Amino acid sequence: MNIKKVVLVGMFSGLLAIISPLQIILPFSPVPITLQVVGMVLSGSILGSKLGFLSVLIYTILGLVGLPIFAGFKSGVPTLIGPTGGYIIGFIVAAYIIGKLIEIKDEPGLAYMLFANIIGLIILYTIGTLQLSFVYTHSIPKAIVAGVLPYIIPDLIKIFFSSILVIQVRKILIKSNYIIL
Repeated sequence: MNIKKVVLVGMFSGLLAIISPLQIILPFSPVPITLQVVGMVLSGSILGSKLGFLSVLIYTILGLVGLPIFAGFKSGVPTLIGPTGGYIIGFIVAAYIIGKLIEIKDEPGLAYMLFANIIGLIILYTIGTLQLSFVYTHSIPKAIVAGVLPYIIPDLIKIFFSSILVIQVRKILIKSNYIIL
């Protein structure tokens, strides 16, 4: 891996570490509203599958070893095995899948970018909901109510604006011959 890629992975891991602790707590759910979806979308869509995966993985490892960078300034193994830990694992998998889908297209437009990011969101919700159901609700339908339904509209809004941003960033990178994917 060249130095540019190392720097980019570090920058996107850092971006996730900065935006992830900020949260809005909903009284009926252990899952907060955060900007982590934005970090996942940007990592996968701009860096591609391998580097996007790596940036989110490094963010996760930093949180596991004790840096308070998960939602609500949490960290450590208890967070990863707790009710919201599936979402953290989901960010890693979703960033990879988003990157793979983006790599298929030479110049993805907004519709395709939205498609790829919505697929990533579905993966995130699936993994997060499964762990939430095992650890917190002991019921898939209750986990969907607590960990998916209240977040769909806010997350789709975040994905929409993130996708627009990604398209603009990719245009700038292509114009400057700084191709990542």
